[in-house]
Amino acid sequence: MKVTGFTFVRNAVRFDYPVTEAIRSILPLCDEVVVSVGNCDDGTLELIRSIGSPKIRIFHSEWDDNIRAGGRVLAVETDKALEHISRDTTWAFYIQADEVVHESDLPLIRAAMERYSNDDQVEGLLFRYRHFYGSYDYVGDSRIWYNHEIRVIRYNPGIRSYRDAQGFRLQGRKLRVKPVDAYMYHYGWVKNPEEQARKWINSTSLYHGNNHHLMTRISSTEKFDYSEVDSLERFSGKHPMVMLDRINRKNWQFEHDISRKQFKNIKRKLLYWVEKRFGVRLWDYRNYKII
Repeated sequence: MKVTGFTFVRNAVRFDYPVTEAIRSILPLCDEVVVSVGNCDDGTLELIRSIGSPKIRIFHSEWDDNIRAGGRVLAVETDKALEHISRDTTWAFYIQADEVVHESDLPLIRAAMERYSNDDQVEGLLFRYRHFYGSYDYVGDSRIWYNHEIRVIRYNPGIRSYRDAQGFRLQGRKLRVKPVDAYMYHYGWVKNPEEQARKWINSTSLYHGNNHHLMTRISSTEKFDYSEVDSLERFSGKHPMVMLDRINRKNWQFEHDISRKQFKNIKRKLLYWVEKRFGVRLWDYRNYKII
């Protein structure tokens, strides 16, 4: 069984992505890790090289900024990384530049890979998610955050990234997957307000770059307003070890009253209550088929 990690990144230094932590978190499971570094001059390439692992294989990519609508460029860059994966790979482990795997989950992931390595019906492994918001002390717990997604796929040249690189499809259909009781720790919404504002403007441009009215309106944002969130809960667990140095260097404060809920309508409030009361997320969008 061969495992190849893959990811893409651009402007990691400028927007302070925890990409080295992301890559380091999956290195113990991988025989090699393919990293696509987009065109930028902020030191991202040097940052990836600083990891210093012989498992890492870097290639360069020129992003096409003309296909930003709907985040399509993110899927295109994911597919570019996929195309560089060795053909003898069994499982391809996808991780985005702001996601980290906890070391305590590595044995579970390895066991699932081994269990299904010869079962061609299993085309992917489904991960649970923790979305941190505002600081390392809070996670989003409402339906605006996806709670599962595919992050390990069986290597198949026909598999392609879907829409804005959140999931994958095989010749247009959903992948057949098995859930694994492991988490992705998503840190894309954890920065000081000034840095988060710059990242938010850049991320928005990847989806709405052709909407000049919208981009003009938000481009003057100096500090991101973390208070505009519907629901959070406190995180009481432990972060991955690869994140501890970054967390210790945190230089901002964020406090939130978790009893304060700001749902946009009664439907969202009711669905939230049902999920909390019965543990069921009704009418949830699933970009996969659990088998």
